[in-house]
Amino acid sequence: MEEMDHNEKINFSFWKNFLIYAKPYKKYFLFLALVMIGVAIIDAIFPLMNKKAIDSFIVNKTTVGLNSFAIKYGILVLIQAINVWFFIAIAGKIEVKMAYSIRKIGFEKLQVLPLSYYDNKAVGWLMARMTSDINRLSETISWGLVDFVWGITMMLSITVVMFSLNMKLALITLSVIPPLAIISVYFQEKILMAYRKVRKINSRITGAFNEDISGAKTTKTLVREEKNLSEFTELTSEMKDSSIRAVCISSLYLPIVLLLGSIGTALALNFGGKAVILKAISYGTLVAFINYTIQFFEPVRELAAIFAELQSAQASAERVFSLINEDLEIEDTIEVINQYGDFFNPKIENWPEIKGEVEFKNISFSYKDDEKILEDFNLHVSPGETIALVGETGSGKSTIVNLLCRFYEPNSGKILIDSVDYRKRPQVWLHENLGYVLQSPHLFSGTIMDNIRYGNLEASELDIIRASKLVNAHDFIIKLENGYDTEVGEGGSLLSTGQKQLISFARAVLRDPKIFVLDEATSSIDTETEKIIQDTIQKVLKGRTSFIIAHRLSTISNADKILVIKKGKIIESGNHSELLSKKGYYYRLYTNQFIEEKSNIVIDG
Repeated sequence: MEEMDHNEKINFSFWKNFLIYAKPYKKYFLFLALVMIGVAIIDAIFPLMNKKAIDSFIVNKTTVGLNSFAIKYGILVLIQAINVWFFIAIAGKIEVKMAYSIRKIGFEKLQVLPLSYYDNKAVGWLMARMTSDINRLSETISWGLVDFVWGITMMLSITVVMFSLNMKLALITLSVIPPLAIISVYFQEKILMAYRKVRKINSRITGAFNEDISGAKTTKTLVREEKNLSEFTELTSEMKDSSIRAVCISSLYLPIVLLLGSIGTALALNFGGKAVILKAISYGTLVAFINYTIQFFEPVRELAAIFAELQSAQASAERVFSLINEDLEIEDTIEVINQYGDFFNPKIENWPEIKGEVEFKNISFSYKDDEKILEDFNLHVSPGETIALVGETGSGKSTIVNLLCRFYEPNSGKILIDSVDYRKRPQVWLHENLGYVLQSPHLFSGTIMDNIRYGNLEASELDIIRASKLVNAHDFIIKLENGYDTEVGEGGSLLSTGQKQLISFARAVLRDPKIFVLDEATSSIDTETEKIIQDTIQKVLKGRTSFIIAHRLSTISNADKILVIKKGKIIESGNHSELLSKKGYYYRLYTNQFIEEKSNIVIDG
């Protein structure tokens, strides 16, 4: 996928908005700034101390007052050591806390974004934002503040001292500042563009890693190893070339700053040396000026580095906040949130109980503007009724249940639950009363017990066993070596598809949902497991409003109503017997499937 391009220059209004996220840590930032001001001022005092030592002790060849001078110098060194300890500790805290805070906000946003957001976002694309981009951002902000405050304070302090010592020599020495400013403006755009390209390629690499790892089995069965390696090599080569280009641009900038700094030092030596010979200034003043020219351009170099890092960090920040500030296509109104709460602060005590009546009224929907999936779709489902949806791929079956679950919202029309538009209720209210079993159920790393409890974190072990027995999963679980404490592996890889399906049933049942959705839950399992799940379905759906998307029609023969969907329209409706007697689309579909299954049995036999 292609990501949007951002501003080509440093956007200061963008960084101003970023301060909202830094607000909880303003005390840390303020304290760090004060510490760095102290560090800079003491750094600026040291050359003055050296001037005094030269003019008072070396030039005059005396040691009178040397002890008190040494004590003062030692106190300054001690204070500076304490300051350094403070700024390292505080900057480290800011870095960790900022990363934690932004990552938490980003993760919360991922929880509430609708499914449509994930339709065109690769996992690696999202991971890059939540990991490397956030790390880069927090690191630049915390340590960048250290160098920025120190650098600005240091340059201001040195400028004041230099002008107080000798105005003419100060003007000559600092004459290199204007060309330095011009060069900085030129390089900032080049550096930002280079680093933005590096971050974009990094996202693509992370996505490629994720796809290659998750699709390892497919790679091997299609013998794609060499082709995958070639494609990945091409991508990493592009990353290498772009990174080298970015580093080269940055590395050109810093030597130019160093060169100008050296010119400033040379000017101080030339004109300052002549002034010493003419006795216009003291030898100690010349040494102080030389020290100051060196010191002055050290923070300039640091600020130049911050400048480059800030540009790189802006590329990361733009990507992170494009996620955090993503508009929600599905969002509860303020009135609904105030009354019923949201995903993170639900007001369960105000939630009305769901009875299970569902009605689609004049629903139209399209995933894209030019691809109408449903148009003027109407359906009424009574509480506790089981509705089966059949039809060819792309007919709109999954769209109907996705709209019901409010994973998407209709472009026009209303969906009513218990005679109330479901947009007048919070999303979390519906999802808490929803049981959903997918064709390919997803299990999380951990034990069987953990995965079932995921449906209700407050469930007891007895509740979990009861739910497992209800869906006929208990028998196979206790036969495993570690029973309910058996590890399922990543994505449930250590279990069969049928076992994963039964566990997902138990997880859904544990929620005690009022509305149940089965999305081709038996299409990927063997015949024996299908019979177990058919029995499970009959028990689980009893008394619940349910929608079944069916591939195997034998699983829906007991449905209260079967809807045949074609191009978003209901072309046939009735129970199993009624539809067979009509000898229409459903009859042909069922007959062909029945003959196919019988043929397979004969072949297998």
